[in-house]
Amino acid sequence: MPRAVREQQMLDAAVRIFGQRGYRAASMDEIAEVAGVSKPLVYLYLNSKEELFTACIRREAAALVAAVRAGVSVGVSGGARGRGPADRQLWAGLEAFFAHTAARPDAWVVLHNQARTQGEPFAAEVAVMREELVAFVTSLIAEAAREAHRKPELAEREVAGLAQALVGAAESLAGWANGDASVSAKEAASTLMNFAWSGLGELMEGRRWVP
Repeated sequence: MPRAVREQQMLDAAVRIFGQRGYRAASMDEIAEVAGVSKPLVYLYLNSKEELFTACIRREAAALVAAVRAGVSVGVSGGARGRGPADRQLWAGLEAFFAHTAARPDAWVVLHNQARTQGEPFAAEVAVMREELVAFVTSLIAEAAREAHRKPELAEREVAGLAQALVGAAESLAGWANGDASVSAKEAASTLMNFAWSGLGELMEGRRWVP
C-alpha cells in the first residue's frame, strides 16, 4: 500500500481516537489497532504522539476551511455560484460549515475542544485556521456593506469585530448541533443566519443600537 494512503488511514484512526478519548487518554496502541497497523509503523511514519496530533489538526483544519470555501463558490444545487449576493454566499458558507462539522464530529472535537486545551503548539495550529475563516467572513461582510451602500459604510475595525463574533457563534452552535441528533446542518445554519443577518441588515441601513 502506498505510504500516503497508509498515512491517511493512520490519521483517520487517530482523529477518531483523539476525538472520542481525548488527547491525554488516547494511546498509540489503540490508534495503531484501529488503523490496522503496528505501533512501530505509526512511530515510523509520524514520529511521536505530539506530531501525530499536530498532523490531525492540520489535516482537519485544512479540510474545514476548504469545505467552507467550496460551499461559497458552489451552490447547494451544484451550479456555479460565482460572486453571487453576499447574503447567499454567507448562507452557503455557514451551511457548508455545519454540514462538515456534523459529518466529522470527531474532527470537530479535535479542533474545537482538544487542540485548544492542550497548550502550545496545538492551540496555535487551530488559531491559524480560525484566522483564515475570520478573514474570509470579513471579506463577505465588507462585500455586503458595499452592496448595501455602494461604498464601505462599516469601519474596517467594526467589520473585523463582526466577523470574529460570527465565527465564534458558529463554533459554539456547532457544538450544540453535534450534541443533538435532531438538529440538522441546515437548521443550525438558518438559526445563525437569521440572527446575524438581521443585525447586519440594521447596521448597513444605519440603524445602530446605542446604550
